[in-house]
Amino acid sequence: MIIGAGPVGLALAGDLGWRGKRCIVVERGDGVVVQPKMDQVGIRTMELCRRWGLVKAVEASPYNRDYPQDNIYLTSLNGWELGREPFPSMNDDRPPPYSPQKRERCPQNMFDPILRDFAQSHSYVQLLYHHTFKHLEQQSEGVLATVYDDSKQQTITVKARFLVGCDGARSQVREALDIPMSGKGLLTYTTNVIFRCENLNQLHEKRPGYRHLFLGSKGTWGTLVAINGRDKWRMSIVGDRVKRNYTHDELRQFAYQMMGKPFELEILSVLSWARYELVADQYRKGHCFLAGDACHLTSPTGGLGMNTGITDAAALGWMLSACLDGWGGEFLLDAYEPERRPIAQQIVQISTRNLQAMKSVGRHEALLDDSQEGEQARAHVGRTFSEAMRKEWYLDNVHLGYRYLSSPAIVYEQESAAQLEKEQAETAVYSPSTQPGRRAPHYWLAPDESTLDAFGRGYVLVDTGLAGDEDGADWQAWSLTATRLKIPLKRVRWANPELARLYQKRFVLVRPDDIVAWRGDALPANPQALLQFVAGQSRVYSEKEGQ
Repeated sequence: MIIGAGPVGLALAGDLGWRGKRCIVVERGDGVVVQPKMDQVGIRTMELCRRWGLVKAVEASPYNRDYPQDNIYLTSLNGWELGREPFPSMNDDRPPPYSPQKRERCPQNMFDPILRDFAQSHSYVQLLYHHTFKHLEQQSEGVLATVYDDSKQQTITVKARFLVGCDGARSQVREALDIPMSGKGLLTYTTNVIFRCENLNQLHEKRPGYRHLFLGSKGTWGTLVAINGRDKWRMSIVGDRVKRNYTHDELRQFAYQMMGKPFELEILSVLSWARYELVADQYRKGHCFLAGDACHLTSPTGGLGMNTGITDAAALGWMLSACLDGWGGEFLLDAYEPERRPIAQQIVQISTRNLQAMKSVGRHEALLDDSQEGEQARAHVGRTFSEAMRKEWYLDNVHLGYRYLSSPAIVYEQESAAQLEKEQAETAVYSPSTQPGRRAPHYWLAPDESTLDAFGRGYVLVDTGLAGDEDGADWQAWSLTATRLKIPLKRVRWANPELARLYQKRFVLVRPDDIVAWRGDALPANPQALLQFVAGQSRVYSEKEGQ
């Protein structure tokens, strides 16, 4: 049972349905997104969309794929441009060499319906809108949940093996489980305004861009985003720790300040919201789990919130499915929290750092002056602000380079403290690796066939040995053992020298979530101990057991 039909809940439902598992999704609203809170579908999320067959749907979304994606720093649209980080349109952009996909521009009001259709395409998935979660009771074999049907005005009870709270920042599931959150707490309040203006880019002479950041003599005060690349725009008034309720007239004045002159606009919706840096102290209690904003709250600077939640869903989906199928052992679900919670802790800190960079300019009284002093101030601010913001725009290593370092279902190698410290040093550059706990690398096997396409359903043993290399008896032992343990396992042989260098070891065992569970240059003669460990059927593994 899934509480919440936002992008994370829908992704989890879709993944479970894709795996042939029955689930019910309870959502108190109607599923219509008036204020899209996210607009970037990250590169790792797009890899998951590739698995689920959703890439064409994302590419066919109503967003204008010819619209430039530049980030622009300026005093106003009719004022001074201080800097610009150029990015191509979605049609002109190409995937990087380390992924079969690229990040996409698909705001939540376009992305949620794609995920909803994906979930509903499986007969195993039932979506209940206008249903409100009220209460849960943990039982020995599952969870008994109480739900109120708002349409029929009646209470119903649902018994499920597992319950997952994907119900956002004010998670009722988290509250029912009495799980606190820790972190810096409130960062700032912000006001979002969605407005319509069909000719906005004809009202100024600057080259169009996707995101505009407006700076004044007191620093950064607002942003403007081309939310559909056509006629709808999202204006954000970046505030402080004081909550403010603006009138429509005041919001129009902010819009005029962004433009540098009055213009015609239609305000469609207004949302006042808060930025937080918080992570739930627990991701699991008994048969109940948290995912997405229910367990991590972050500033949207960097676009990491929803994308981290989608990865939560992908991580949890295969584990729940394995346990429902019977081959996922009693310890497998224990891996969810130690794998995902440290990632969330990193993500919220990176997002706060991005927020601090956005607000780093400070006061420059001469910034708006048409004078030599003003020109010098603008040159200085443009240079320093561009450099400060660059980390936010290049985050592929955050999306792809994370590593699970403390999982009870991954076989780690002996690594020195210095190696781990160097590995965890933040860098913008993604470096593919098959270190246990990392995402298995992408490599093009054919023009439209990635190594990642081989993963997803069960465990995959990658063998990069060249023709003539012997392993027949060892693989037969693995295959027979996996069959006896009911663990889905297949072998793929990729005899390619370049791929062999990329994968670093001859044998790499990849989980259904693309994460490397084990690697080595030789197969253990007795694979039972290793397979039982990575499937959560055993809590302890040592190399001696595999010999």
